[in-house]
Order: sequence, then structure tokens, then C-alpha cells
Amino acid sequence: MNYSACTSILIGAKATMDGSVIIGRNEDAKAAWPKHFVVHPTKTATTPQQFVSTDNGFTMPLPTHAAKYTATPEWTDKYGLFEEDGINEYGVAMSATESTYSNERVLGADPLVKDGIGEEAMVTVVLPYVKTAREGVARLGQLVELYGTSESNGILFADQQEAWYLETGAGHYWVAQRIPDNGYAVIANQMAIQAIDFNDATNFMFARHLQAFVADNHLNPHSDRFIWREIFGTQDQSDLYYNTPRVWYGQHILTPAVQQEPQSFTLPFIQYADHLLAVDDAQAFLSSHYEETPYDPIGAGSDEQKHRFRPISLAKTQESHVLQLRPNMAPALAGIQWLAMGVAAQSVYVPFYAGIDETPAAYHLGAATYDTASAYWVYKLVSVLLDAHYHEAWPTVSAVQKDLRITFKQSVQHTDAVASQLTGPELSHYLTQQATANAALGIRCYRELAATLITQATDLGPLNYQQDLNL
Repeated sequence: MNYSACTSILIGAKATMDGSVIIGRNEDAKAAWPKHFVVHPTKTATTPQQFVSTDNGFTMPLPTHAAKYTATPEWTDKYGLFEEDGINEYGVAMSATESTYSNERVLGADPLVKDGIGEEAMVTVVLPYVKTAREGVARLGQLVELYGTSESNGILFADQQEAWYLETGAGHYWVAQRIPDNGYAVIANQMAIQAIDFNDATNFMFARHLQAFVADNHLNPHSDRFIWREIFGTQDQSDLYYNTPRVWYGQHILTPAVQQEPQSFTLPFIQYADHLLAVDDAQAFLSSHYEETPYDPIGAGSDEQKHRFRPISLAKTQESHVLQLRPNMAPALAGIQWLAMGVAAQSVYVPFYAGIDETPAAYHLGAATYDTASAYWVYKLVSVLLDAHYHEAWPTVSAVQKDLRITFKQSVQHTDAVASQLTGPELSHYLTQQATANAALGIRCYRELAATLITQATDLGPLNYQQDLNL
């Protein structure tokens, strides 16, 4: 049970101000469905290991050595782990989602594999066992070929050198493309990858029998090219309202010089920004809702315009993350997991270094019912209070967000300076200490913000009455 419908971004190293490789995604499922944030320590077993899915019973053997990695699992494993995103000790970042819709013709040719590998397992069975992004693509691709999958997924990989995007077409077929160093990609719930160059091993990876499968089942509408998203993806009316507008808006704000339409099936997978990008740009995109267009749900457009397109940041977002891999640093320092619990537009991205030993207790808490001790619910409460009186409360929320963003940037600069002189246990202890302090500050500020919003709301109810005191 994970109705994920997410938005993603990948940015190459030469497209960023500081040479970082950046990937990020909103994890969208249900409006009240908490996420946790954990660190899995390095493990070496003496006996064979096995993964068993609590969702569909999928099983597979695992290597005996697992690297340390961060993850954001569901509050319950009843429907699967859904660890979704994290960074491992080698500096590999990964984010997996059931983000694409598959062509029915393809599914008819290659029926769904009911007990194959699903989104809920992908991070768990890949991230602890790879040392580069390219290795991650190869491992997941091999698993899909071997076990199959009942879903169409989009999976993001990154390390300090490159970013990759892998898509599964359901069944046993997949393809992956390297994001150009000077480019970026934004993705909604459609197959995104376009032309495949089967002779370019530097920039493409794919299932071994992909070409034969497509040819044998007469799936390619072109005789002279292989366009993945036209073969395996959909292009229907629902895409024009649910998917293409999100891609359009991302490219609109990052490459405004290129004029495109929100309801277009020809939006490119790879795009190039008008300026060098930063973590701020990835966060701004993932927390956006068509600002400064008629399609903003809280903007000045007509009711029809405001509800025409599915926004990028919305109430069903469980968490939003930006995974930053910085150059010329040890992996423990290079990787930062910027994590916003709940709705990104109304929350704040807290920085957690990949080298931390543990996450704060508040990030281990939270079930389907509101819990004052849970980090997820602290941020979600502000969203609920803000939504009730949005225009009156937004300036107050925005001011707190701005102050925290500045403070967290300063914290990263300070942490870098101190941590660069540390190694071993001293380094991990310090990074954990700094992460704990940042997380505590975010929670404290949002609890205070909730108190302020509740106080303000007491005078905004529909039964309120203003009397002229001169009467």
C-alpha cells in the first residue's frame, strides 16, 4: 500500500555553483502517513543473509557485508519498508519511487511480476552494497532482469562524479541514462528517458534483451530510432493535467529562456539551466506550486486555473529530500541529506551529513495518528494550521522558514571548517552532534510557530464578531 506519485530532480556537477552532484525528490503518498529517518550501521554477517518483503513476499539473497547508510522508512513495515532515499558510507546517494506509468501494450507483452522486486525494497537491497552510482544502476538493473518487477519505477543515483536515472518498464526491462555534467532533469509520473544510444556505454545502460523484446512484440512506432518513453510510457489526457505541467514548471523556472507549454508531450528529458544551480534551486523546485502563474492553487488565477494541474508540493507529501554530493571531500563530509518532513512548501530542509552515527529520537517516532513527539507530526501540524488561514498565516511561516534556511547554511559552513580537521570516531561524533542540534532547532522553531498560529487563529473563526466599541 504505497500510492506514491512523486516529483524528482537530478543535476550534474558542472551545472552547479560548487561542483556538487544533486538529486532530490518529493515522496508523495497520503496526507497523514509519517516517515522516519534512520542510520543503518555497517554490518558483516557470518551466515548467508536474505531479504524478505513484508509486502509481496519477495525474497532474495544478500551479500554478507552491508555498508552504513541513511534511509527514510515508513512508520510501519506492514506494506513494505519503503526506505526510499539515503546516502551510504561510500558517498553513493539513491532515491527510488513508483513514479511512472506504463504502456498497456508493453504490459500485455510482458505481464506484471506479482512477487518481483518493488519500490519498497529497492533502496534496501541496493544502497548498502554499491560503491559508485554506476554500480548501483548495474546492481538494480540485474535484479530487475532476474526477478522482474510489477511496477514502473524511476530511480535516482548519484555520487561525487555523476548522476544517473533508471526507469523500469515493468516486467524485466529497464534503461538508465547518465545526466550530462552540465545538464539537469526534472521528472513527474511519466516515463522520461527519450532516445537510447545502444552504442554509448558511457551514458546508457539497459536490460540485455531489451531491443529483441521490443522488436519481437512490435512495440516500436519508429523504424529508425528507439525512444524509450514512447515505447514504454503513456501519452494520454491524464498526463496533460497530472504530469507534464510539473516538468514544464521545473524547466520554466530553471531555464526561463526556453518557451514551452505546460501541456506538451515533447518536453525534453535533459535540459540546461540559464545559470549555475545550487541546493537552494533544487529545494525551491521541490517545494513549488506554480508560483507566479495562474495555476498556483493559492494564487490569483480563476478557480478553474488554480485547480487545473497537480502541484509539485502538495498535502500528500510525506517527506522531501535533496541529496547533495560535494566534490573534493571525504564521503562522510561530502554527502548531505537535506530532509524536509511533511509538505516541503510549508516545512524546512534540515541538513544531515552522511557521516552521522544516528538520527535524533524525534525522527524515529510517528504513526498514523498525531504524535507531539514526532518530527513528522511537528512539521505537519504547522501545515494544517497554515492551510486553515493561509493568507493570514503565510507571512509568519515564511519568516521562520527564511531564518532557518540561513541558520542551516551557516551551520554547514561552520561544520565543514571544524570537521575538516577531524577523522574517525571524532568526525562521526561531531557530525552527529551538529545534526542533532540542527534538528532540535528546526523542531523547536516549528513548535513555537504552531503555538503562534494557534494563537492567531483564535481571532479568525467564522463565528467571530467585531463590534464597534463606540456603540
